[in-house]
Amino acid sequence: MSHRKILLERVEALDALDEDHFPIVTLDEYFLGNDQEQSIAPNQWGFGRPSIREIHARFKCIEQRPDVQGVYVGLHQDWCEALECDDWPAAENIHVYSSAPQAVADQWIEGLESDGIIVGWPYGKHAGAPEPQDGYQVYTVYWD
Repeated sequence: MSHRKILLERVEALDALDEDHFPIVTLDEYFLGNDQEQSIAPNQWGFGRPSIREIHARFKCIEQRPDVQGVYVGLHQDWCEALECDDWPAAENIHVYSSAPQAVADQWIEGLESDGIIVGWPYGKHAGAPEPQDGYQVYTVYWD
């Protein structure tokens, strides 16, 4: 079974669990097998945003930090369009569960051509999202 098919099945199950919030998946669930540059931050692709492969590698390094509990990709509201074609489901943002201070988190987005990194869930927390450990918060890297 392809990575894309596995991802779509996972996202459909998460959507059924909580239709009011956008699903989130792990970095590897989203990026492994994904070579569609337009699947995340499409407006910045070709205008300084690193490649899909570089974004994945960058956040894998962040995921390995001792002050990071996990890194997740938040799907875009139009992710389901991928069910009707061969496109990868669209992503909206990347969530980092961390105990790092904001000043450290701000450094993570240098060179990503993102619009910023904020604390919290911009569209609400999906029911399937893990809870942050004590002393950890959710940072959201967003584009557009």
